[in-house]
Amino acid sequence: MSQNDSQSDSIQNPRVTWEGCSVLLDINDGDRLVFARLSAGSTLKIGNKTYSLQPLIGCPFGSLFQVENGDQGHCLARFVPTVEGNNIQEKGDFESQDEIKDNRALVDNNKAQSLTGEEINAMRSQGATGDEIVEALIANSATFEKKTLFSQEKYRLKKQKKYAPKVLLRRPFARSICEAYFKKYPARIGFLRVDALSLLLSMANVTANSDVLVVDMVGGLLTGAVAERLGGTGYVCSTYLGSTPYSIDIVRIFNLSNEICKRIVRSSLADLSLSQNGTSEQIHQQGDDINMECLSNNQMSSSVGTEEITPTENERSDLISETTVSPVNKTGKSTKAGNKASKQAIDLWKENGFSSLIIAAPELDLWSLLKDLLPLLANSAPFAIYHQYLQPLATCMHNLQLGKMAIGLQISEPWLREYQVLPSRTHPCMQMSAFGGYILSGIKICSSS
Repeated sequence: MSQNDSQSDSIQNPRVTWEGCSVLLDINDGDRLVFARLSAGSTLKIGNKTYSLQPLIGCPFGSLFQVENGDQGHCLARFVPTVEGNNIQEKGDFESQDEIKDNRALVDNNKAQSLTGEEINAMRSQGATGDEIVEALIANSATFEKKTLFSQEKYRLKKQKKYAPKVLLRRPFARSICEAYFKKYPARIGFLRVDALSLLLSMANVTANSDVLVVDMVGGLLTGAVAERLGGTGYVCSTYLGSTPYSIDIVRIFNLSNEICKRIVRSSLADLSLSQNGTSEQIHQQGDDINMECLSNNQMSSSVGTEEITPTENERSDLISETTVSPVNKTGKSTKAGNKASKQAIDLWKENGFSSLIIAAPELDLWSLLKDLLPLLANSAPFAIYHQYLQPLATCMHNLQLGKMAIGLQISEPWLREYQVLPSRTHPCMQMSAFGGYILSGIKICSSS
């Protein structure tokens, strides 16, 4: 069985979707983001209609799909964009130099469009495509030709999103998953922005053949990102306080191979503790109290395998049952990530120590946690701690300096600015994230005591 699994992993093309894989569906250029698992019965709802996701199986990631009329009604079909749009934009740049237009004479009184809703429904019943409906709307608009080229492009995109929606098939990896969660539900990942996640991996020196100790209370995003970077070498040990492990269900969305999943293990902090006296019982008691407080949050994120994130909607629960939206393929079972670490591995880590430490635990007392975790690191091992607020990290930094437990201590505040890049319209986005948390990094040294 293990040989068959390894052969299937080697034959599987990671650039092409397969039945049972997780995908990130980008609808209408980021207006709606949906995590789904592809199978013969999985579906996607766009507007008031439901479409099968079976045409997406076997297509390369990055493919673009559009709603079209098929033999069995409307379905998602592969769409190949042409270079006509770029030519129109270049042509518009030249025309703008010779002809100056503005929208000051336009009045929005809902009388410019002569095409009625009944006529649009009649076109749909006759088998007209979404692009044909958009062109008909443009032809029957009395003010379209009077608009500027930029306004015409906005009008076209607005109608295209309504009558000819497009679905982009994206591969779920650390960046795309983090961006999707941060866009609408940042609290589920501890407000961890993608640039902060990148800094965590870099400052902790996560490289091949590393043994990384992780405290992941951000749903498994940090654990999956570390495992993805290791690429099947080394180990990722997700530790926890008490007897209940923290949820790492987001790891299921990464489409990690069986070899990588075997490298993701769990172990309680009491089992990893070097001291064999009463500190183990204290860690158990402290962890049980904290787990009781965080139990409701873990239960809310226990089914994030198939999830919808809609930035334009109001705050509401976005967890969708896999049976109605995207049933999981039951035929091909893969290795489950997060098995309990073996005794041999724990003994080896107790003897040699971990090569790096990453903490993302917004709900824990960082200094109490760091005091128990730092002895588990090897000497000269780097560590990186993320928190949404500055004060807990400042307290840790002050205590580490007093105890002479680490060197190279610094607190970093990541900053990110997103730009819109369009012809003659390149500028920073009007709405952007102004806050990305803080990161405390340093290198553990051998204490004189």
